[in-house]
Amino acid sequence: MSRLLLFPIVMLSACSSPGGPYPSLQPRAAEQIDPRVPIERPLNGRPVTPALAAQLRTLVEQARGGTAAFDSAASRAEQLAASAGAPQSDGWTVAQEALSAAIAARRPVTEALSQIDATGASALQSQGGLAPSDLAAVQNAGEEVGAIDQRQAARIKAIQQRLGV
Repeated sequence: MSRLLLFPIVMLSACSSPGGPYPSLQPRAAEQIDPRVPIERPLNGRPVTPALAAQLRTLVEQARGGTAAFDSAASRAEQLAASAGAPQSDGWTVAQEALSAAIAARRPVTEALSQIDATGASALQSQGGLAPSDLAAVQNAGEEVGAIDQRQAARIKAIQQRLGV
C-alpha cells in the first residue's frame, strides 16, 4: 500500500525542476505592433520599366491602327448582310465572304491582345514578380485593347446573326 502512495508522489516530483531562467510572460516586441497600421508606401514604388512601357505602347497603337481596316471591312459586311437574301444564295455567299474578311481584319487587335498577355507573363516569369507600376501598365493596356476587341466581336456577332450563322 505504501508503494501505491509513493508512486504518485514520485510522479509529481518529476514534473518540477530545480530553478533556472524561466521564460518571461511579458508581451514580446513583435506582439506590440498593431497589424492594422496602414502601409505608407508600396514595397516597390518605382515607375514603369521604360522597355515595358514602350512595348505596351506599340501594341496598343497596333490595335488602334487596325480598327480602321476592320471598320471598313465590317461596314461592307453589314451592307452585304442587309441585302443577302436566303441562305446559300449568291448574295448570302458574298456576304459570308465579306464577313470572313471582317474577321480577318481583326487580326491586329487579337495579336496585340495576346502579345500584351504574353509580355506580362514573360515579365512575371523572368523577374519572379511584377512591380505594381508594371502590373498596372499591363492591365491598362490589356483593358484598352480588350475594349476594342469586344466592340469588334459584337459587330461580328451582329453580322453573323443577321446572316443566320
